[in-house]
Amino acid sequence: MTAPNEIGAALPGAARAIYDGITDLPIVSPHGHCDPSWWAENAPFPNPAALLIQPDHYVFRMLYSQGVPLADLGIGPGGEDRDPRAVFRLFTQHWDAFLGTPSRQWMEFTLRRTLAVKTPLTPGSADALYDEIAAKLTEPAFQPRALFDRFGIEVLATTDAATDPLNHHASIAASGWPGRVIPTFRPDDLLNPQRPNHPGAIARLAEMTGRDVARFPDFLEALRLRRSAFIAAGATATDHDVPDLGTRWLDRDEVEELHAKALAGTLSRDETKAYYGHMLVEMAQMSVEDGLVMQIHAGSRRNTNAPLLASHGPDMGADIPGAIDWVDGMAALLNRVGNDPRLRVILFTLDESTYARELAPMVGHWPCLRLGPPWWFHDSLNGIRRYFDRVVETAGYRNLAGFNDDTRAFLSIPARHDTWRRALALHLADQVDRGVLARADADRLAPALARDLALDAYRLTGG
Repeated sequence: MTAPNEIGAALPGAARAIYDGITDLPIVSPHGHCDPSWWAENAPFPNPAALLIQPDHYVFRMLYSQGVPLADLGIGPGGEDRDPRAVFRLFTQHWDAFLGTPSRQWMEFTLRRTLAVKTPLTPGSADALYDEIAAKLTEPAFQPRALFDRFGIEVLATTDAATDPLNHHASIAASGWPGRVIPTFRPDDLLNPQRPNHPGAIARLAEMTGRDVARFPDFLEALRLRRSAFIAAGATATDHDVPDLGTRWLDRDEVEELHAKALAGTLSRDETKAYYGHMLVEMAQMSVEDGLVMQIHAGSRRNTNAPLLASHGPDMGADIPGAIDWVDGMAALLNRVGNDPRLRVILFTLDESTYARELAPMVGHWPCLRLGPPWWFHDSLNGIRRYFDRVVETAGYRNLAGFNDDTRAFLSIPARHDTWRRALALHLADQVDRGVLARADADRLAPALARDLALDAYRLTGG
């Protein structure tokens, strides 16, 4: 594994100097999927498999590709009683499959730098490594709040269903612990009738708000009430998974008819797209009103393994990048509210081909837009460098949203930010070498891209 001082040392001279200037900056994690109960309860993490393997879809999708059943990893039906030590052994037996992937770099960083283990990761060391990690997890220094503080996390946002009661966030706030963990409003189950949880989410919304959500005006008011509850809990952003981007603005009679059909479960596919496209514009208008930053994640073809979806449900590693038309897809939203200086929308894509062709020109024009960092399959050393090469000449740096780790695997957060900072240092050093930037400009941009732009893009500076 990489020794602690080898990560920066592997960079060439100018890049190493830039990296050294940002490596110890606080971590801003404005978008991710960590469980707020970790900091509400501050209980020790259960075991190495539950911490490092089972919540990390980067890890278990690679193992699945090598023929490892998810049940053998303790995931889904048949995996409920799987011995976590056996899960960890399976992982180490397939360690070679991760060569060349960012997952391997993150895991090595996590083991050596974060957990400070001495045992090397090899198939033959599985039990010894498991025992060493398990022993660490019993120590107070490796409990969730202590790790949060040691990682230097300035703020961390979770992603929470719009109908989440936010009890864990309330517990954190009442505990007196100063760590800043805030929710993010995610209304997908309420806005997209294709989602299987749509009927239950609608019923919970009505119960929580006391509104007759069968009436479209009351439905909008119920959404405003939930947004207000999130803001009161510290939220600064919303998040929207958009599998098929096509914003619309419909007249009131048409959208009320579609809303009634959505609640009845009788929308056609085209009607569903029109309804959801309209609701995204409604969300943008609400963001103009209440200031929540709107995140749109598009370009993922979800759950492409139909038998796995049927047996295990969604989010089992079978989501694949797909093509997106951003210009037409965002047209209705942008032409209705995109010139309003109160709106902030951060765009994320899995379709790298759109960076230079559409997204960089769009964020280089529309005042409401910021471009999010490489997402999911592309948040690697090479993916980040491709991103900078394709967007900066048109978008500049100040229209970028900095970095977020977008992870469920808490212990990988420092590793992911380190990858961004290394790639950033390489990019800026290359810009200096080619005469695009003066060294003083690179030194000013480095902390902005490592920390400051994320605080600004997500309106986090007031917390």
